[in-house]
Amino acid sequence: MAAAAERTDELVREYLLFRGFTGTLKQLDADIKADKEKGFRVDKIVDQLLQFIQSYDLAALRDYWSYLDRRLFSRLEDVYRPTVNKLKISLYRYYLVHAVQTSRNDKTQEFFLRHASELQNQVEWKDWFVLPFIPNPEANPAFATYFSRQWADTFIVSLHNFLSVLFQCMHILFLAECQRSNLLQEENEILRQKLFALQAEQFRMKKEEQQQEEEEQLILHHKLPSYVANMDHLGDSELDMTCSQRSAAHFLQARGGFLSSLLSQGKKGPSRVTQAPGTMSGQTGMASLGRKEQSTHQTTKGKEVASGCKEPKSHFSGLVATETSSVQQRQRRLQEHGKERKELLSKTVSQAQTVERKLETGSTETDPPPELHAEQAETLTKAFGSSTEPGGIRQEQPFIVLSQEEYGEHHSSIMHCRVDCSGRRVASLDVDGVIKVWSFNSIMQTKASSISKSPLLSLEWATKRDRLLLLGSGVGTVRLYDTEAKKNLCEISIDEDMPRILSLACSPSGASFVCSAAASSLVNQLDCTALDSGGKSINQVPGKLLLWDTKNMKQQLQFSLEPEPIAINCTAFNHNGNLLVTGAADGIIRLFDMQQHECAMSWKAHDGEVYSVEFSYDENAVYSIGEDEKFIQWNIHKSGSKVSEYALPRDATGPFVLSGYSGYKQVQFPRGRLFAFDSEGNYMLTCSSTGGVIYKLSSHDKILESCLSLGGHRAPVVTVDWCTAMDCGTCLTASMDGKIKLTTLLAHKS
Repeated sequence: MAAAAERTDELVREYLLFRGFTGTLKQLDADIKADKEKGFRVDKIVDQLLQFIQSYDLAALRDYWSYLDRRLFSRLEDVYRPTVNKLKISLYRYYLVHAVQTSRNDKTQEFFLRHASELQNQVEWKDWFVLPFIPNPEANPAFATYFSRQWADTFIVSLHNFLSVLFQCMHILFLAECQRSNLLQEENEILRQKLFALQAEQFRMKKEEQQQEEEEQLILHHKLPSYVANMDHLGDSELDMTCSQRSAAHFLQARGGFLSSLLSQGKKGPSRVTQAPGTMSGQTGMASLGRKEQSTHQTTKGKEVASGCKEPKSHFSGLVATETSSVQQRQRRLQEHGKERKELLSKTVSQAQTVERKLETGSTETDPPPELHAEQAETLTKAFGSSTEPGGIRQEQPFIVLSQEEYGEHHSSIMHCRVDCSGRRVASLDVDGVIKVWSFNSIMQTKASSISKSPLLSLEWATKRDRLLLLGSGVGTVRLYDTEAKKNLCEISIDEDMPRILSLACSPSGASFVCSAAASSLVNQLDCTALDSGGKSINQVPGKLLLWDTKNMKQQLQFSLEPEPIAINCTAFNHNGNLLVTGAADGIIRLFDMQQHECAMSWKAHDGEVYSVEFSYDENAVYSIGEDEKFIQWNIHKSGSKVSEYALPRDATGPFVLSGYSGYKQVQFPRGRLFAFDSEGNYMLTCSSTGGVIYKLSSHDKILESCLSLGGHRAPVVTVDWCTAMDCGTCLTASMDGKIKLTTLLAHKS
């Protein structure tokens, strides 16, 4: 830190000299000379403190230490406050010892007079108030230690070391402050956007209320005179008029409610193309009818006023007759308008059906109806996510792609990419041992980054205290990494004979985690010739499956793997942690009872290794992907009972191959999850050579139905995850070029 500050000062000084800003240069030199932090030079800060002590400048010493406390020490965590307090006490004692050694008893008494109110209640200073009155304090057992040269040197070295470590960590504190400031700015921006949205919504509602009031004023007929409204008893003619008014108003409200419901259904987005233009035409027709009704109503109103002026004597009787006739005329107009509306809607629907038949049959007629064009129908079809099958059946897409973003902080192939249980952060690991923890809710931002010296093979989020990560290495160790403090909390050694930690799974309760360790294998990658010819690897590497306590980081037990100890490639818990499913290198799936800690059932699942296993949504089945390029659903109530089996392309199951120029070929074996489910378990996300692919799961069909291809990648996707914690599901696809795509989907409800 000090070297960087000095180098920066030199560069600024050279720049000012080059530009000729001599006045600014003089001011810079003056500010540097008066700088209390001394350019982050620890030796200069310590020299300044010793200079104040040697000159007996107690006020300056106190002010300078207060400045350091306010500027530097206050930013430390509470665990370091006792250390700062001890250094302060030792500094003041060093001042008193120096005053006594130089026979400045007056400075010693001045110190206690000024600080008596502050120090009298502190236990550390209880015996020091007698110091000015002891003839030979260096001979007193209570003070002899502080008058030795060894204590003084130890104190100066301790102060120097403390400040050095503090300045080395200052860039971390600065980054934390920057992140906190950025978070506050993001929150302010989100709140500002919400405020603007609320204001716009309030303005829109007020405008709609005003329009509704204007329409009601236009529709409602004349009000009764005030003297009639205040009468206690109504005559027969007045009573008949009031009843007719109520019936007409009720009829108008019923008509308006029907139209509003029709318009609201049109705004929701029709499931067929024929409804959208029909609704639009219906709205246009009703708008023209409303204008016609308004003009007719105004004409009738003018006639009523004119008749009232001609016969002032029979004003009340004329008003009753006029109102009665106007109600009858309005009812007749409403009937006529209803007929016109039906004709318009039927005409528009028939025209839309004609265009739809032309689109489906591929007709190339050059006389399209004027109300609806083929381009408009295609636009509406894409907007609402519908598609046409070869048989003519129109089917809606299950998801709408809202956005697709890219996280490109990695520079090598991704091995793992997992979302935490809260759906706020993602942990990703590449083959170079680089770990990235980042968020993607409001803005994509890296929260923590770490580089491992030893190779890492597995990654898992802790379920309780979701800020913690479990990292399995290739040298037989498991680390617990705090993503907020950005440091390793502990590191445990699993087994020296089996150094490869292939899989980690934390129980939903967070009390324990399962660790799969395997021995080093010379045949840990497939030969390229065997891969090209479609051959299967023979991997009978021994391994162990261990259960560890998360709190004390101690091994609880070792599971029995029958018929022989084998490397476990993948593990997964059910929702309550009572069951654990594993997939091994021998192609066997094992289901463990975690209450009895024993294997409940096992069966041969794949011809080759099992790469990925997961429980189904209802947890009555287990899904698995193996080296034989098969995706199989198993019934867990019957051992080895196969519910369904599907064939997947090789780029969905692995091993993954990235080819380049001059015969370059990179092969990567599956490490992370190869498939993930949506929130209801009806759809599955898998890997492919250009991006993720979403399939619909159906036990009745013999083939998987591809629903949506996410795309966006230029290299094979090696692991996926599907975050369903938020309102909109987010699909994560990570590829061999280090790119991670976040695709936000909206479930399309029919």
